[in-house]
Amino acid sequence: MKLISWNVNGLRAAVNKGFTEYFELQNADIFCVQETKLQEGQIQFAPTREYHQYWNYALKKGYSGTAVFTKVRPLSVRYGMETDSEDEGRILTLEFAGFYLVNVYTPNAKRDLTRLPYRLEWEDRFRRYLLQLDADKPVIVCGDLNVAHQEIDLKNARANIGNSGFTHEERGKMTELLDAGFLDTFRYFHPDTVDVYSWWSYMPRVRERNIGWRIDYFLASERLASKLKEARIDCLITGSDHCPIVLETEEL
Repeated sequence: MKLISWNVNGLRAAVNKGFTEYFELQNADIFCVQETKLQEGQIQFAPTREYHQYWNYALKKGYSGTAVFTKVRPLSVRYGMETDSEDEGRILTLEFAGFYLVNVYTPNAKRDLTRLPYRLEWEDRFRRYLLQLDADKPVIVCGDLNVAHQEIDLKNARANIGNSGFTHEERGKMTELLDAGFLDTFRYFHPDTVDVYSWWSYMPRVRERNIGWRIDYFLASERLASKLKEARIDCLITGSDHCPIVLETEEL
């Protein structure tokens, strides 16, 4: 089973930069997208293979938004957290026979950290939500989690300590989530791999010099460990300031 996640930073723009070609070539069973930045009817994305499509649009135009394309029809679909529909289109949860898939675009704390308190409160609610799902069946979480967890996960760690996405508080929330029973699948397979990132600033020559951050993840319930086959980051794929990440598993 192949799952892919990609923060496209605007799906309409990404479609003009190779998204469709990558989508078709990969032939994923489930393909998750964050930051679609569009409203219903603003794009007609029609893959050549049959996919069921689910979209969670933000109320604010041109902002946030998530989507999932899946070959297998889910048993149920939830928009937002179970008790919080939220208006930024950040979460889609699909229930399958053997697991829950949660596609998420985590709120950014903002450069000046003005949204950090909200971010931390959101993290607590999100962790509780995942644990509620996990009590029923295993969970796979994917998306842009907007945090580099360890120093190995970004190029210039010391210079970025305390900056948005690398504050002690945000990193601590990621640790709490992993300690609650989830695996960072990339580190599960590649615990010591360096210089592999999923996001680069648009500033000149930053991506060329690979000055990046790993802030996009596939997390999985620990009891799925024996069914995981590989996790990788398609660093060479352009079309967004993020690149796609891939998880391969046994049939779930």
